[in-house]
Amino acid sequence: MVKKEIKNWIFDIGFVLLLAIGINYLITGTKVQGNSMAPTLNHGDLLIMLNSKKIDRGDIVIIDTDMEVSAKDLEELNILTRLKMGKTKEIVKRVIAIEGDSLIIKDGKVLVNGQELEENYINGKNTWGDIDVDRIPENKIFVMGDNRDRSLDSRDSQIGLVDLEDVKGKIVLRLYPFNKFGIIK
Repeated sequence: MVKKEIKNWIFDIGFVLLLAIGINYLITGTKVQGNSMAPTLNHGDLLIMLNSKKIDRGDIVIIDTDMEVSAKDLEELNILTRLKMGKTKEIVKRVIAIEGDSLIIKDGKVLVNGQELEENYINGKNTWGDIDVDRIPENKIFVMGDNRDRSLDSRDSQIGLVDLEDVKGKIVLRLYPFNKFGIIK
């Protein structure tokens, strides 16, 4: 009788551990650093990211960069986040164009495949930059922050076109602040 209870107990613990590992593989929590995605996302927002490489225009994604994490960045993070993160910075941006798309940014307007984007989510009226890409290469995406005047994104050579392998996943849910809890679009 005792052996059976121990066996059941071990099975239950194993099941819970496998479930936790599986959930962690599928979804991850993250925190917004900075205001480059305002007004959609703000500094300190807690988000749930779906670990997926299936990315489309308009998705908000987390990207690994080559930029080093600064001391200022570390100051703003709790100890668990510090332990989890690597030595390079992750950024949150919106996918504007995907492989095969043409992209023009001129006179404050963004055109993808010849069509002007209706960007009711951006902070401000215009997008700075003068960009003309005939075709986004295979396995690359072009990203921008919604706060176009305060965003380091694909318009800057420090970021440029993003490799799909550097995309950690897409944001699907805001957990905090509670008054903005919900699905992210």
